[in-house]
Amino acid sequence: MSERIVEQGPNAPGKPQINPLLKFALELGPLVVFFFANNRAEWVVEAFPALGALGGPLFVATGLFMVATLAALAVSYALTKTLPMMPIVSGVFVLVFGALTLWLQDELFIKMKPTIVNGIFAAILLGGLLFGKALLGYVFDQAFKLDQEGWRKLTLRWGLFFIFLAILNEAVWRFTSTDFWVAFKVWGTMPLTIGFMLMQMPLLKRHSLEPLFEERR
Repeated sequence: MSERIVEQGPNAPGKPQINPLLKFALELGPLVVFFFANNRAEWVVEAFPALGALGGPLFVATGLFMVATLAALAVSYALTKTLPMMPIVSGVFVLVFGALTLWLQDELFIKMKPTIVNGIFAAILLGGLLFGKALLGYVFDQAFKLDQEGWRKLTLRWGLFFIFLAILNEAVWRFTSTDFWVAFKVWGTMPLTIGFMLMQMPLLKRHSLEPLFEERR
């Protein structure tokens, strides 16, 4: 059998396509579930009493975060018959660190997960550049078609940005409350990421192989 389970490389011919907005929603959805469950844990446990066995709000949120992550990957696979590279890496760590959090009843593991995942993403992207591979194309090639120099520059910038997010997560969870960390994980990290993406528009325009926006008369 020649079918691939994990998505192919950038601009691969015949690669299944998915709407960029839907892809974004699938990646953001589990985080929204995590935030809602942490802030409305009492309501969630009243609706689903079995979840009360998991522990306090963060543990209930962690359990639902794991389920939502698996659901998002399942939907992505159902639509494209492949699994996206970066969400797979993140999903594995959600499941591993989530399981450790619930098993040991220790918030440390789920709080450190973003630090480790962002650090690994940075290592993968920057390490790939050392071997001449701009791996960011696995993430964005459905939205943008760039030349090799464009992918290289964009990969470098994202690698450095992931290092920044790793350091920021460490600072937030160590020096603020759990509720603040959960809120920041969703409503702080995401705006920062969107702002960073918007700052890359000049680079994308310079290196795009096709118009980013269709001109209208």
